[in-house]
Amino acid sequence: MKLYGEHNPAPNPRRVRLFLAEKGIEVEHVHIPMRQGAHKAPEFLTKNSLGQVPVLELDDGTCISESVSICRYLEAVQPNPPLFGTTPLEIATIDMWIRRVEWQLMSPIGQIWRHAHPYTAALLTQYKDFGESNRAHADRAYHWLDREMADKAYIAGEAFTAADIMALSIVDFGAFIGTPIPDDCSHLKAWHERVSARPSAAA
Repeated sequence: MKLYGEHNPAPNPRRVRLFLAEKGIEVEHVHIPMRQGAHKAPEFLTKNSLGQVPVLELDDGTCISESVSICRYLEAVQPNPPLFGTTPLEIATIDMWIRRVEWQLMSPIGQIWRHAHPYTAALLTQYKDFGESNRAHADRAYHWLDREMADKAYIAGEAFTAADIMALSIVDFGAFIGTPIPDDCSHLKAWHERVSARPSAAA
């Protein structure tokens, strides 16, 4: 297998690297330098017509895109340790939290990145007022998630799961673009310290 991706701080490729590290799965990594437009090159578009990373290429040439979908494939190939749950309730709960993290936190942070960050100014037409308006949404999401973390160790409960991987990748990206966890979010900060101490966090 080959994983086509970008280096940190790109959050979506990092999700898969974190997942691979937790699973102990080794794959060949192929760097796709996005700032040079390699993800839009014709040869890469044959692997993902949307021109996005990551992409997992299987040994038979089949390509899987979308970070969560890649992780679900890897979970099915190597079930242990289970990161998407094993019972119907665990699976649904973890999936719920992945969706919540994506919609409540990743969405506003992504809009800040696209429309209010200088690194992306040359890549698209920015609507800076819109981008800046998402800081309030991100702040609300951080405080909501902090309240949710008051009585549990990890995003989906008492075990580290794929939901923590998804959250860590976007929280760290938020810090990179100047939208870190607020200082008064003590529960969320404690979670971040816990998951950042795991060996996989270096991925």
